Amino acid sequence: MLVDITLFLAAAVLFVPVFLRLGLGAVLGYLAAGIVIGPSGLGLIAEVEEVLHFGEFGVVLLLFIIGLELQPSRLWTLRRLVFGLGGLQVLITGIVLTVGAAGLGVPRVAAPIIGFGLAMSSTAFVIQMLAERGELSTRHGRTAFAILLFQDVAVIPMLALIPLLGPVGSGESMLGWTEAAKTLAVFALVIFGGRYAVRPVMRTIAASNTPELLTAMALLIVLATALAMHAVGLSMSLGAFVAGVLLSESEYRHELQANIEPFKGMLLGLFFIAVGMSADVGLLTEDPLPLLGLAAGLLLVKAAILFGLGRVFGLPAGPARALATALPQGGEFAFVLFSAATAAGLLAAELTAQLVVIVTVSMIATPALYAAQARWRTREEPKPYDQIEAPEQTVIIAGFGPFGQIVARILRVKQIPFTVLDKNSEQVDFVRRFGNKIFYGDAGRLDLLRAARADKARLFVLTIPDVDVSMHVAGVVRRNFPRLPIFAVALNRQHALRLMDLGISNVVRRSFHSSLDMSRSILMALGDSSEEALHAVETFRKHDERTLLRQHAIHHDEDLMIQTAQEAAQELEELFEQDRPERPQ
Repeated sequence: MLVDITLFLAAAVLFVPVFLRLGLGAVLGYLAAGIVIGPSGLGLIAEVEEVLHFGEFGVVLLLFIIGLELQPSRLWTLRRLVFGLGGLQVLITGIVLTVGAAGLGVPRVAAPIIGFGLAMSSTAFVIQMLAERGELSTRHGRTAFAILLFQDVAVIPMLALIPLLGPVGSGESMLGWTEAAKTLAVFALVIFGGRYAVRPVMRTIAASNTPELLTAMALLIVLATALAMHAVGLSMSLGAFVAGVLLSESEYRHELQANIEPFKGMLLGLFFIAVGMSADVGLLTEDPLPLLGLAAGLLLVKAAILFGLGRVFGLPAGPARALATALPQGGEFAFVLFSAATAAGLLAAELTAQLVVIVTVSMIATPALYAAQARWRTREEPKPYDQIEAPEQTVIIAGFGPFGQIVARILRVKQIPFTVLDKNSEQVDFVRRFGNKIFYGDAGRLDLLRAARADKARLFVLTIPDVDVSMHVAGVVRRNFPRLPIFAVALNRQHALRLMDLGISNVVRRSFHSSLDMSRSILMALGDSSEEALHAVETFRKHDERTLLRQHAIHHDEDLMIQTAQEAAQELEELFEQDRPERPQ
């Protein structure tokens, strides 16, 4: 067993970082690791079924965490996208793929499992891909998250129904009033325990200040509810999910999640390795065209449905295409459903192996498809905003995030004309609906700056959060419009120093003043008077600004920067030490 565990860990450590670096996601890394060490690869491990059953506890823990995160208030806020768009996506895609599977000769009981299993996309895969590109907060990012959230919920009843569809006498069916009564009793016990029993026990354990007991309690909650559901013929995942939902509003939600997360990650990785081990790679090498054709068909069908639904729910063409190319793949829940259906005797092992290959190919193809549409989308400039009608003596604001919006609102109140440039087309579309004068375009383009009358402008306000893009825009403006005053927002200290290198003196660090305000409030909460807190914060502010000017002259020398930082810290301590006796205690 120790040898097998060593092999699993080595395969994960070797493959997952490589796949993450390639932008293919951790799930594909685990699958590749399983393929290599499994029977289709090097044959280092042969007991695939045992590993798969053990790895299913990772799915149980995953659904418990999904339940913890599924706060009713969060669902209600996103109800239109989650239940409207997400529900229609699963329903329409599931029906279309079910009909397609039946048309290919799949048995009547298995076709819906395949159709609705393939309707699910990969939550871990898509969220990671969008996060790496910084697109989770975009319109298509929020829409994709809502659809994935509904899919996470929808998989629960699917898993619960699979044992009921199994052959009679398999030990998984529920027949008669006795079984129904047992099921209701278990549900009542889980609900009562989650509402009333768990919190006092957690409170007692927390008071003991023994962290390992909290971890043990978290695992006990998950396993006890899972086994209780399994005892009456329901899915263990369903029990874990219900327990998670019941505890989602408790004060111990974050503690439970933090304790479960490492076990979930390892066991879920083991589950995907086991799925990879069970994949028959020979199917793809022996007769690749049918499987590749089915994978391409899956991508096309799901992408077409996602694009159509996105347009119906008000997404512009660009974001709808981004949504369609982000979610067309099969996902990890397809592996879960197919494995459960195979164990229940509903899917043949050969068919499951083919489906695993199809889903894996669709996941591999997704990053390339998404990158292609992203390049296409960046070349599309919204036509209505190409011609900038900017008055002379205007203020130009580059970047219209939260910082730029506040500046614009104050200028509007003072009736000072301004022109906003932003290269996020979705942001332009969204902000224009509120009547704001914002134009699409890259503020680093000289022709665009001239069209915005930068040569006649009073000020240039730079609020772009990306450091490299901000420096590029600042450089273009400084070189071509040297008399135009620039007010710049810096992401951090290093960014501020680089802006000062260009001769920009009006630099504001993005979080500096707000953090000073909070520090003042913290000192007052800790017992300082308002005057004492203000004096401390002002002393720090003036000293830090003087230090910043000193560091600007030597910030290219790392050793001198470190020495200056240490000297500045010493000076600041001495300042406060000298000041302390003069102030009332």
